[in-house]
Amino acid sequence: MSTPFGIDLGNNNSVIAVARNRGIDVVVNEVSNRATPTIVGFGMKARAIGETGATQQTSNLKNTVTGLKRLLGLNGKSPELSVEQKYSTVELSSDEQNNTIANVRYQGEKHSFTSIQLAAMYLNKLKLTTEKETKSNIKDVCLAVPVWYTESQRRAAADSCKIAGLNPVRIVNEVTAAAVGYGVFKTDLPEDEPKKIAFIDIGHSSYTCTVAAIKKGEMKVLGTGYDKHFGGRDFDRAITEYFADEFKEKFKIDIRTNPKAYSRVLTASEKLKKVLSANTAAPINIESVMNDVDVSSQLTREELENLVKPLLERVANPVTDALKMAGLSTSDIDSIELIGGTTRIPCLKNTITEIFGKQFSTTLNQDESIAKGAAFICAMHSPTLRVKPFKFEDINLHSVTYSWEKGTEETDHLEVFTKGSNYPSTKIITLYRSNDFEIVAKYSNVEELPAETNEVIGKWSITGVEIPENDDAATCKIKVRQDPSGLYTIEEAYIVSEQEFKELVEQPEEEKKEGEETEEGEEAEVKEPEYKIVKKLVKTKDLNVEYFGQTLPAKVLNDLFEKEFKMVAADKLVAETEEKKNALEEYIYTLRGKLEDEYKDFANDEEKEKLSKMLMDTEEWLYDDGYDSTKGKYVAKYEELAALGNLIKGRYNSKQAELKQQKGAKKEAAAAADIFAKIAANRKKDADGDSEMK
Repeated sequence: MSTPFGIDLGNNNSVIAVARNRGIDVVVNEVSNRATPTIVGFGMKARAIGETGATQQTSNLKNTVTGLKRLLGLNGKSPELSVEQKYSTVELSSDEQNNTIANVRYQGEKHSFTSIQLAAMYLNKLKLTTEKETKSNIKDVCLAVPVWYTESQRRAAADSCKIAGLNPVRIVNEVTAAAVGYGVFKTDLPEDEPKKIAFIDIGHSSYTCTVAAIKKGEMKVLGTGYDKHFGGRDFDRAITEYFADEFKEKFKIDIRTNPKAYSRVLTASEKLKKVLSANTAAPINIESVMNDVDVSSQLTREELENLVKPLLERVANPVTDALKMAGLSTSDIDSIELIGGTTRIPCLKNTITEIFGKQFSTTLNQDESIAKGAAFICAMHSPTLRVKPFKFEDINLHSVTYSWEKGTEETDHLEVFTKGSNYPSTKIITLYRSNDFEIVAKYSNVEELPAETNEVIGKWSITGVEIPENDDAATCKIKVRQDPSGLYTIEEAYIVSEQEFKELVEQPEEEKKEGEETEEGEEAEVKEPEYKIVKKLVKTKDLNVEYFGQTLPAKVLNDLFEKEFKMVAADKLVAETEEKKNALEEYIYTLRGKLEDEYKDFANDEEKEKLSKMLMDTEEWLYDDGYDSTKGKYVAKYEELAALGNLIKGRYNSKQAELKQQKGAKKEAAAAADIFAKIAANRKKDADGDSEMK
């Protein structure tokens, strides 16, 4: 049985949550952190993902990929790629299919990995972490993504899950997941008139405001607005640029010319930003940042606010957009909930309070609410778990039109899903066809989309059309759907025909007239049942529907899954080899120390001399030819030493067991003697008492 699994895929850190123990738990990683760095690094032997990737990031900048959420599904021709390149230390480019790729060195060779592959590597790491922590099988996942993801990005997210060996039961908007968690676990929600709540999520790279109407057991998103380039990393960059200018003037070094130095100052700036959230001033000190120069300075909260004034001026925009879509004003909002780490910055909190004219709430955990909501949504899809009933609808950000080759219909297209409508939603299109046909879905208003976004969402080939007898064309019903993940699909297509049916005509009961009686022996008149002929549309045949769109073909998915499996196996082998090497090194030093101390009386001179030589030879080999050897050779060397070492250890353990046994026997004898002495003393006392009575 698969444990329901939710992921908040963050740009800087990601959080994992699972549904278990009649609740939602956040999963800690291998170093007991509740958030895992969203990093994939590539080394000479293996990959370093998550915590290990963060550890080696500074020393391996050119081969460490960050910002996976921003890159996932990004068109290689998009202007967004040049924006992300500013935040990335890895060379980003585009392949022949316009996929964004990262160019790195892995195992000593140049490799190019697509954004889908990189995300799959990271998701697979989170899956393995969760399986190890929960000791259960992980298959189904609900992945939380930004509200501004397009169809291609949502499809890319689903493909990444599949390559990682996961079944994406739902791709959900991040703030929607947090809102679901709020609605499920808040105990004082009204049952009739819903509360209107504004959720403000400011994370590492983006800012979203979502307005939702929530009541007990139900939630509906009314409007949403966002700023894709407003987040914690923009504050970090502003601080870093400030110090870059100061260090250039004060210390005569230009960190902008040295990626490693810039990265170190950026990391220090992030820490300084967090300190300033609780203090009015904070220092920055970095040793040997560049050219053996130590730097030190400080920044006040007031100076920080002046640095980020251009950002603060944009805070109101997503709120305005969300309220406009919802048809509400700030006075209509009952509560404001803040989530996302960047909302801890005091000047941001003050600005949000000013915009709404009321104090915000912090009911939700700012870092974990999205992951917990996603885990609950995944549990809703589980056939084996019973969860609290909760119905919710999300909102559509772009209008979508379905088109076809014109036949006898009045038009060749129809705007089926409009901007601002809620989903999941199903509509039926009726077409009259004499042969097979195609349907294409496109975004209606291309000008509203990010530059270089593919306006074609998908194409469906519908085959198997047969014209019924006595008809000129087949009446085809096409069930189109915006599914719970926000993806546009054709659920089914079928032919209907008009058929005649007999239907019983219900006769009204005749009331007796007052005073009218049936004479004795007279039988009441029985009327014959009447039927009418009615015509109904009946499904006569299912049509074949084949999808061609922005998802990877099954063969490509399978090939990428196998590649990921091989890389996981290679990583595991490297980790196990390092483990065996460390075990051998530890055994050499431990056995050498004990041979001169605890084991000295349990080995003769010949054995001591032989074992000492073996330890010396193995140590020399380990730091020379064996420094980069194989797992098998480390195991063989260990077993060679253990063959003699364990013999001596066995003698020592036998003697210790014998001494322990003797000590136990003495202890038992002493205890028995103590008991007999107490009995004798009691008897003497009783005897003395009897003598006194006489």
